[in-house]
Amino acid sequence: MKRKIKKYLFDVKTSLDSINDYLGEERNFFDYQNNKLLRRGIERELEIIGEAMNRALKLDSNLPIENARLIVDTRNWVIHGYDKVDDVVIWGIISKHLPKLKKEIEDYLEAN
Repeated sequence: MKRKIKKYLFDVKTSLDSINDYLGEERNFFDYQNNKLLRRGIERELEIIGEAMNRALKLDSNLPIENARLIVDTRNWVIHGYDKVDDVVIWGIISKHLPKLKKEIEDYLEAN
């Protein structure tokens, strides 16, 4: 079971790395907001992150990922509330929450 959890968390890490690649070094909200392809790419990666976290939580509901349930909820919001996705909220997730998630994932993968 631990092997499957690691696989799902590796998928999360891969999507986090992809988001960082898409954004590059010079992160600018207005560039993000005006680039539909970039927005959709990041939204897709958030969907993958949320789905992988959901699958990992089904195997171990006590994963040491602080906001694991909120990550799954975000995935559901992006997919099912596609017409209500707010660029400012997504940008806040990118800026504030994804760096912490990346550290938590890397720490877990390194320890296990």
